Amino acid sequence: MNIESPVTDQTFPILRDPERLPPKLANPVIALGNFDGVHRGHAAVIARAKALAQRLGRPCAVVTFEPHPADYFAGSSVVFRLTPEAEKARALQRLELDGLIVLEFGPELAVMEAESFVRDLLVGRLGISAAVAGYDFHFGKGRKGSPDFLRDAGTRYGFDVEIIEKIVADQHGSLEAVHSGATRKALEQGDVALARRLLGHKYFVKGEVIHGQKLGRTLGFPTANLQLDPSNKLCHGIYAVRIEFDGQIHDGVASWGRRPTVDNGAPLLEIYVFDFSGDLYGKQVEVGFVEWIRGEEKFASLDDLVARIGQDAAEARAILSR
Repeated sequence: MNIESPVTDQTFPILRDPERLPPKLANPVIALGNFDGVHRGHAAVIARAKALAQRLGRPCAVVTFEPHPADYFAGSSVVFRLTPEAEKARALQRLELDGLIVLEFGPELAVMEAESFVRDLLVGRLGISAAVAGYDFHFGKGRKGSPDFLRDAGTRYGFDVEIIEKIVADQHGSLEAVHSGATRKALEQGDVALARRLLGHKYFVKGEVIHGQKLGRTLGFPTANLQLDPSNKLCHGIYAVRIEFDGQIHDGVASWGRRPTVDNGAPLLEIYVFDFSGDLYGKQVEVGFVEWIRGEEKFASLDDLVARIGQDAAEARAILSR
């Protein structure tokens, strides 16, 4: 999966708690789920929804939930989000869907009975033609809305339902190890190569370039700085990355962590963009993690740090040239 142009409402409508759908999305086939990570298993479910939509001559959209239900019930960010909302929208756009419908998971949805979820929301507000969900998808108060319940509701309310049983393989091989938990574990260990195999695309983050201490430019390595989602538990360290902005892709090396040699502060992603000079402050950028280089270290002096950054940059260039 390549880094492409940013999501725009014109090409990929993103609707939050819509009362009704625009004509482009009228009577859609929907894929239901949280889809954190939009990994290969999720992509297989969505592919089935797209195939059904094509047979029925209907648009195809994903219906998902924000915030993550576990975060809502905990009252704080407890889930390491592989794809916070902006990243999830980005990954779903690449699957060539017709749109994304985001339902706010708040007090109303948390206590909504499964019957009301189908009758009032899926049928009444969204006017769905069909629903596709995974074998383990549950919904409604107390998670009482099971796949069998959804099938029965489809019969009663007149929409098609496909429940996707566990998919054990796709065109890239076995899916036995493909799930969000395995991907989170890989990222927590810095294994972005394994995460890429599980996801089916590079692990990536999005954000706005912010002002930092500007120490990097005095050391000869000016950086673009991003604050990541508070739930992010990617292993602190140095990575070969590709960064996209203004419709262009650039190679770089990134440090994610607390900068123990300098201030041991709050986690920050700092990207040194190769062969680039310009002002990135305020720009929205996307950073794709290609390969782990090393863990975060505390150096005895800034000179030692600068020397190691030079080595890291050279290694990242070699990795990205392959």
